[in-house]
Amino acid sequence: MVESNNQIAVFGGGCFWCTEAVFKKLKGVVSVVSGYAGGSAQNPSYSQVSRGITGHAEVIKIEFNPKVVNFRDLLEVFFAMHDPTTPNQQGADMGEQYRSIILYTNEAQKQEAEKIISEIADQKIYNNPIVTEIKPLEQFYEAEDYHQDYFNKNPSQPYCQVVINPKLDKFKKKFTSLLKDD
Repeated sequence: MVESNNQIAVFGGGCFWCTEAVFKKLKGVVSVVSGYAGGSAQNPSYSQVSRGITGHAEVIKIEFNPKVVNFRDLLEVFFAMHDPTTPNQQGADMGEQYRSIILYTNEAQKQEAEKIISEIADQKIYNNPIVTEIKPLEQFYEAEDYHQDYFNKNPSQPYCQVVINPKLDKFKKKFTSLLKDD
């Protein structure tokens, strides 16, 4: 249940283990849940999503306190922590389930997402165009329990060491002011 003043943001930027690990470190983030959204299949399983037969992306649902961290801050972290120019791919992870996607929960989020994409494009930060999909959140399906808090539960797993740790290091250097005090 979302606290009355909190808001929800839903992002897909590749493997949800990576994005979950980053966003859990932000001040003002109350919870981060890995799941599936953006497709058409009802109650998808990881097996179905990973085979690319559902249309869903691996996403995270972030409950945040906008008095502590605003949606714009979340977007800036999102765009800094993945490559929004690679269609259906993040690093070695390939398929529509790894696409860059923002699933907005209100019109203000949609407008802010469009605005930041335009600003990033104008600044020519990337050599290729941004392919991040922006669409309304219709349904979020929570991923299986073993996907939740994956990095914290499996820090010595090779994927965590090789892929997630470097992302966390980059995040901590770039967004020091947004880090939780833990």
